[in-house]
Amino acid sequence: MVKEKPGSTRTYDEDGFRRRAACLCVRDEQETEVLLVTSSRAPERWIVPGGGLEPDEEPSVAAIREVVEEAGVRGHLGRCLGTFENPERKHRTSVFVLVVTEELDEWEDSKSIGRQRRWFPVEEALGLLSIHKPVQCSYLKLLTRNDKIFVTGFPHRFKKH
Repeated sequence: MVKEKPGSTRTYDEDGFRRRAACLCVRDEQETEVLLVTSSRAPERWIVPGGGLEPDEEPSVAAIREVVEEAGVRGHLGRCLGTFENPERKHRTSVFVLVVTEELDEWEDSKSIGRQRRWFPVEEALGLLSIHKPVQCSYLKLLTRNDKIFVTGFPHRFKKH
């Protein structure tokens, strides 16, 4: 299903959930630091860059597009951590790991809405996300798992690809 919104097109899955994609942007293969961006709704809060899929767009392509728009970075797309469900907002987000190789001086959201980006140690990022973005915390918790395999116990549903 597709719905038009001024300036964008929103796509939905068969259950009525908005289809989204995001990237946990890491500085290097050690994955000890992640890049967060300021929220467009609440600029004092930090979030994982991501957004909606365009019609017929693959989640991996959307994830790369969204990090360039929101965070102004490019890199090598790595593994998919899975699809995470936010039942409160009716979102399903496919989350990928992106090893950043380039940081742009200016990017779309920095110019249009003054969005900021910043690198955080994973533990600090978890603390920032835990209050307002618990689903995004679950992405990050999965990133930090040594075996990179999902275990039960996250507060939100997870669907493995």
